[in-house]
Amino acid sequence: MKLNSLGAWVTPNQRLVLLVSVFIMLTGNITFLERVAGIYSLEQGHWAFLLSVFCLFTAATAFLLNLVAYSTFTAPVLAVFLLISSATAYFMDKYGTVLNDEMLINMLQTNMSEAGDLLSLSMVLRLAFLGLIPAILLIRFKPRSLGHAAELRGMLFSGVLLVLFMAACIAPFTSSYASFFREHKTVRFYANPTYVTYSAVSLAGRMFKDQGEKIISPVATDAKPTEILESEEHRELIILVVGETARADRFSLNGYPRQTNPNLEKEELISLKNVSSCGTSTAVSVPCMFSNLTETHFSIEKSGTLENSLDVLKRNGVEVLWRDNNSDSKGVALRVDYEDFRSSAKNPICDEECRDVGMLHDLENYINSRPGKDLLIVLHQMGNHGPAYYKRYPKEFEHFKPVCKTNELSKCSQEEIDNAYDNAIRYTDYFLSQVIGLLKRYDKSHETAMLYVSDHGESLGEYGMYLHGAPKAFAPKAQTHVASVVWFGSQFDYTLSDLRPYEKDQLTHDALFCTLLLAYELDTSTCMQSRKVIEQSHNDAMVSSREKLKP
Repeated sequence: MKLNSLGAWVTPNQRLVLLVSVFIMLTGNITFLERVAGIYSLEQGHWAFLLSVFCLFTAATAFLLNLVAYSTFTAPVLAVFLLISSATAYFMDKYGTVLNDEMLINMLQTNMSEAGDLLSLSMVLRLAFLGLIPAILLIRFKPRSLGHAAELRGMLFSGVLLVLFMAACIAPFTSSYASFFREHKTVRFYANPTYVTYSAVSLAGRMFKDQGEKIISPVATDAKPTEILESEEHRELIILVVGETARADRFSLNGYPRQTNPNLEKEELISLKNVSSCGTSTAVSVPCMFSNLTETHFSIEKSGTLENSLDVLKRNGVEVLWRDNNSDSKGVALRVDYEDFRSSAKNPICDEECRDVGMLHDLENYINSRPGKDLLIVLHQMGNHGPAYYKRYPKEFEHFKPVCKTNELSKCSQEEIDNAYDNAIRYTDYFLSQVIGLLKRYDKSHETAMLYVSDHGESLGEYGMYLHGAPKAFAPKAQTHVASVVWFGSQFDYTLSDLRPYEKDQLTHDALFCTLLLAYELDTSTCMQSRKVIEQSHNDAMVSSREKLKP
């Protein structure tokens, strides 16, 4: 076929698809190309392979767009992809973020306050010049359709040419591509817009399957109070604090050289030093930690059809209250008492934003109004939610200076980012000390305890990554190694000595389900092994204590 005859087969709309694909590859794949070049550097003579990668992924983008852009719909569809690609590129370039299905869920569940923390002038300019303006120009100067027959023929012909071109890109470098596709899957997650499109389609499929009325299936149906519980004089009062974005390695309790826990260091408690999160985002970790599904079997959809630990406790007579200063409970507290503390209507301690310590307001009245009841109070923190860490604490807690006072972390020095983040950790330290102080006031009348565990960690610039939400398969330890602290009152069934053997053990969010049931002396076959381990530890601690008392 002569080259001048290609025009009869490739329509103006298909040429537009190719032009937009090249534009997206050049402007929306900076992070992807940088990471590829970091593996196959020019200094090592890989320039030909890098050029091949650029051409291959440009053709792959064109092939994707060619599948969904047709006739008069070509310009509008391409305009949408320009907007999506420019937004995706911004978050990848600024924060090293991968937009997988979990991250898309986070975006859908983000409230206006959290979204505002991400807005910046550079974001607006980026989306305007690389997304909105090109999209408007596409719509304004879109080519005329040549009719359904010609457009369909053009789509098919262009698709064949693109497949052949991609094969030609791969053929000279088969061994290099074999290594690239086998060993560097994480790099391909940054290919824009192919991976975010795949993630969106995957999420849409999951949401479509999840339509319809949910039937909530009970779990741990054999759970029942032990004889010990039935004869106890004191009732349980436990406060579970669900932290936000708190890394274990930023707690001075765990050896961090900065004093980020000046208040907790004065208390008799245990910091569990090796706890791993179920996920790297709130949307996954929070429902996962309350579910009886282990991380291996967990999915947001499946957990939404099952009871969680709060449901089991409520069914067995425990009064459960969830107070939230974060986005929401991610479906965990749908069937228990729930209070929103994100506004001054409920939270009396609000300045630039409503503070976590406000969740303690009027809590004593709640406790006092329920005599003879076992109580579980869950406090869901705003904690260290990024990127605007400087907003997460009152000004008087700005201990480390100077701080990063923008949500564009790449514009700040590492010292400024660390200072802002560590100041927020110090505010959590203060908040937890206030929780313990409240529980101490009930130490004679209740069996009191506090458990704090963060939902996930945070990247603070390591490996060029910021924030959280990286796919668990390659998420850095900073996003999964979470802070966890336990405090027991004098009347509680277990002591710190029972827990101390596990202080440095590898633990996960999977343990929370049975931990809560065992704390309320509920027997169930689901947690039989956990009870045996704890009872053995308790017995060993008693023997050790008696040995020390011997003359």
